[in-house]
Amino acid sequence: AQLVESGGGLVQAGGSLRLSCATSDRIFSSGVMGWYRQGPGKQRELVASVTTDGNINYADSMKGRFTISRDVAKNTIYLHMNSLSPEDTAVYYCNAKGTWPGSINGYNFYGQGTQVTVSS
Repeated sequence: AQLVESGGGLVQAGGSLRLSCATSDRIFSSGVMGWYRQGPGKQRELVASVTTDGNINYADSMKGRFTISRDVAKNTIYLHMNSLSPEDTAVYYCNAKGTWPGSINGYNFYGQGTQVTVSS
């Protein structure tokens, strides 16, 4: 698997979780990585993304509660989620997309997804 996620689970409202997504050095250093989520009966939506030079983008509803970060030494990105509410219940997917260096070929990978359930 190109992207290996971990860290989901069950948490009470107001709690916190940290998701991790590890990948290869080639993918980690090539494009944009981020997190998407898909709640029950909803479309998949962007949570946050980070480029190789550290530019970060958040969905408006996540700003202030969620933090995306990257660990270059471990080829891993993280999603720190605070003040969780039942509305945050979803499958969270790691994503990596970009163009391979020296190539015109692009890629767009998703991880297998990790379930986050927030109880009220």
